[in-house]
Amino acid sequence: MQILHTVGQLRAWSRGERSRGEHAGGRTTIGLVPTMGALHAGHASLIRAAADSCRRVAVSIFVNPTQFGPKEDFARYPRTFDADCALAEAEGAEVIFAPSVEELYPGGAATFVEVQGLSGRLDGASRPGHFRGVATVVSKLFIAAEPDRAFFGQKDAAQVAVLRRMTADLRLGTEIVVCPIVREPDGLALSSRNIYLGTEERKQALVLSRAIGKARALAAEGERRADELIRTARAEFAGEPAVQVDYIELVEWATLLPVEMAAPGSLFAVAALVGPTRLIDNTILD
Repeated sequence: MQILHTVGQLRAWSRGERSRGEHAGGRTTIGLVPTMGALHAGHASLIRAAADSCRRVAVSIFVNPTQFGPKEDFARYPRTFDADCALAEAEGAEVIFAPSVEELYPGGAATFVEVQGLSGRLDGASRPGHFRGVATVVSKLFIAAEPDRAFFGQKDAAQVAVLRRMTADLRLGTEIVVCPIVREPDGLALSSRNIYLGTEERKQALVLSRAIGKARALAAEGERRADELIRTARAEFAGEPAVQVDYIELVEWATLLPVEMAAPGSLFAVAALVGPTRLIDNTILD
C-alpha cells in the first residue's frame, strides 16, 4: 500500500491507474473514502464497499481544521495513523492520502466552497461554518483524486445532502455513494468521537438510538405527523436528563428542510451532547 502526501502524487496515481486500465483494454474506476482517521468498523464498511465496486481505492486521512469551530475538539480529535493504515489495507485500500494542512491549505488560501441554504441546516445551524469546511476539503479531495465514486456513511446524512448538492452544482462528476449506519450490538452508532465517552456517558448515549427507534416504530405503525414523531423521540430523551438535545428534526433529505408529514425517504435526525461529546444519529423512513 502506498502512502501519498501531496495533491500531485495523488493525482498522478489516479491518472496513472486509469491510463494503465485503458492500455489494457478496460476502464479503471477509482473509489475514494474521505476520512479524518480514527478508523472503526463503520469506516471499514465504506472501504469494503469501495473495493467491491471500484478497481482501485484510496482512503484520505486528514483532520480538517476548517470544519471545526473555535471551541470544538480539533486539537484532541483522535489520531491513530498507524492503526488506520493497517485497517484500510486489510479492507482493500491501495493508497492512503495523508496530506499536511499546508498541502491542502497553502499559505494565504482564500478560496472556500459553501452550499448556501443547506449549510445552515441541522448540524450547520449549531456549528456555523462546519459545512463550509466540509464542502471545501471534499472538493479539494475530489479535484486531487478525480474519483468515479466517493463513499460516505448515512450517519452523516446532513453532510451527504450538502456534498450531493455541491457535486451536482460544480459538475464534479463523482458519484456519492451512501452506506448504511454501522452500530454497536447495543445500537450505538459508531463514531470516532465515541472514544471520548466515559462509562456512564456510554450508557447515556444509547438514548439517541432508542429515540430514533421509537420514532421509526411509530412511523411503521402509520404515524406520519412530524410533531408526533418528534414528541415520541423527545419523550425518550426526557428519560436521560443528563443528555442535552441539540435538535430532533424530520426533514426532506435533499434539502434538509423540515416537513410536516413523513414521506418515503424522509430523514428523521437527532443530535445531542452527552457530557461534552456531540453525537448524531438518524434513520431514513420507508
